[in-house]
Amino acid sequence: MQSIKNSLESTLQLEQLRTFSLVAQTGSFSAAAEQLGLTQPAVSMQVRQLERRLAVRLLERVGRGVNATAAGAELMLHVPRIATAVEAALSAVSPYASGVNGCVRLGASVTTCLYLLPQALRQLRDAFPALRIVVSTGNTEELVRAIESNTLDLALVTLPVSSRSLSTTPIFKDEFVAIGRVNTCAWPKRLTQEALGTLRLVKFGRGTTTQGIVDQWLRKRGPVPQPVMELDSVEAIKAVVAAGLGCAIVPRMAVTGRGHDAELALQTLSPRLYRTLAILARNDKPMTHALRAVFDAVVKAGEAATRASGA
Repeated sequence: MQSIKNSLESTLQLEQLRTFSLVAQTGSFSAAAEQLGLTQPAVSMQVRQLERRLAVRLLERVGRGVNATAAGAELMLHVPRIATAVEAALSAVSPYASGVNGCVRLGASVTTCLYLLPQALRQLRDAFPALRIVVSTGNTEELVRAIESNTLDLALVTLPVSSRSLSTTPIFKDEFVAIGRVNTCAWPKRLTQEALGTLRLVKFGRGTTTQGIVDQWLRKRGPVPQPVMELDSVEAIKAVVAAGLGCAIVPRMAVTGRGHDAELALQTLSPRLYRTLAILARNDKPMTHALRAVFDAVVKAGEAATRASGA
């Protein structure tokens, strides 16, 4: 019985089952062949192949007719259920093959969720109403771990990312700018690392990729100044700076367009500083229709942000 089970699981073909069942029902190879639109030798071949795979005789000739053996009669009881199960499975997965359906798990930072993704998500909703997108937020390090563990399908992160198991597709180069409360920051003409070292800085929490890029830029001209405050959200930083508690270096996308705050003054850095946003995925991740739709929409969002920034 174990050998029969293994054969059923690995090699059993629905077409052979249906042919066998029809021969047993009609009692004739020729009658079954006529109904199937096949030649009689083709029908006989399918039955023989099925018998060889199962290692049992399924049909026997009795006079001029053909009857099912005891094993064949037992198998016939299961054929309708097998056919129904296969048809149900095919029906369930067919929408995924022919259209954009299912669920895509997308990760991004809070800033990206607020200022880059909304338009892309709206377009996806309009174009693919059956598509469900679950968005999770986190910093780059957290999102990389989630992609590696396959708890996320795609993530929008800040480069660099070092992992050979992951693929990165850059989509947007976002400039950093300094922000301060309007009419309270006496910005020098050139806002250099040295100039910023004399100001009260509000910074992102330590260990984040974004703050690492900023600190590396500051370190080129001396020690990194100690912050007066550290916060883990660009929105919290904006609120603190707007209250006059210091200045900060933040991504431009967070303080322009939908992120504009009339209480904040902006100043470019000298030399200029940028970060690169990229889509992250596992190298072995199958690119389904749904995944491709989300991927393309995020790429287009990055292209639109690039045009808006004039980069």
